[in-house]
Amino acid sequence: MHLEHLRLRDFRNYQLLDADFTPGFHLLLGPNAQGKTNVLEAIHLLANLRSFRGVGSSAMVQHEKSGWFVGGKVVGTGSHEVKMYWSPKERQLSLNGQTVQKLSDYLGTLRTVAFTSEDLALVKGVGRGRRRYMDFLLVQTVPTYLSLLQRYTRALKNRNALLKKKPIDKNALDSFTMELVKIGNEIISYRAELIPQISPNVTEAHRRIAPAGEDLNVEYIPSVKSDFFDELSRTQDRELKLGSTTIGPHRDELALMLDDKPAADFASEGQKRAVAIALKIAQAEHLTNFHGSPPVLLIDDVMGELDIERRKGFLPLMESCSEGRGQIFMTCTEENWPSELSSSMHRWDVINGTINLTS
Repeated sequence: MHLEHLRLRDFRNYQLLDADFTPGFHLLLGPNAQGKTNVLEAIHLLANLRSFRGVGSSAMVQHEKSGWFVGGKVVGTGSHEVKMYWSPKERQLSLNGQTVQKLSDYLGTLRTVAFTSEDLALVKGVGRGRRRYMDFLLVQTVPTYLSLLQRYTRALKNRNALLKKKPIDKNALDSFTMELVKIGNEIISYRAELIPQISPNVTEAHRRIAPAGEDLNVEYIPSVKSDFFDELSRTQDRELKLGSTTIGPHRDELALMLDDKPAADFASEGQKRAVAIALKIAQAEHLTNFHGSPPVLLIDDVMGELDIERRKGFLPLMESCSEGRGQIFMTCTEENWPSELSSSMHRWDVINGTINLTS
């Protein structure tokens, strides 16, 4: 799988961009604030319909423009043309000339894994980011999982609304409770199966990029400890006071233990960075193993934070992406260009919203 063509209109600092990309390693070089990360953001948007920066669509519109367009041609099992347009008054998403009606019909057209500075939130941020980490992998590997998440979110929203409403409609609350339990148990089961599958990859990836002797382990910590329905019944009085559901997959955690201590509390900033990178490497390796082809890697200036020995920890992943017509996009400044990582790369100079292939 690879991105063959990228087209941007009024996106971030790109008024017009049309670029063709071959499989392989693409290095985007240039000073800061020239638009390198914006290219990676656009590719990630094509794959996942959201920015890895955690911002809304309005933030991606070029100054004084009415909306943005991001399009591309993806080559995988066949060739697919994707077009996205956003403005305050209009949203469009099409695949091969047809309007996308269901997200499940679109996701997977392009698969990406992004390595960015925002990844630190996986370690020291709130649990929502770690739940998204698990859900991202499951959406990419379990066809029905996105629908489960959407149904659970709707049931949770409706149940919370009932908990806030007085007097309580007990029949309606019981109905949404049963729906929440049924869907929630499926989500818990999928997450519980996933983590033992990726845990060895996380541990091994961390060993490649962290100092010798530091061990990282991950563990799924479900909010539900035994029986979901019974636990909701026991906490209903408290939920009525709070007006919200206090137990369920929306409160699950992914424990990140560095030398048997919570990484968020005891790790240094450098150690947290290594943990976050290990999680992303494992994510990419899991998708590669599952689909038989690697996702497109988007690496945003991460190499500048690692010494030469630590950079080598990326090599197995990069080599697997270079084989089988995989693709890598990496941003760097001239000063932190990791030339030891590849002797054969496509070099693009990025200056003030323009990119040019130089070698």
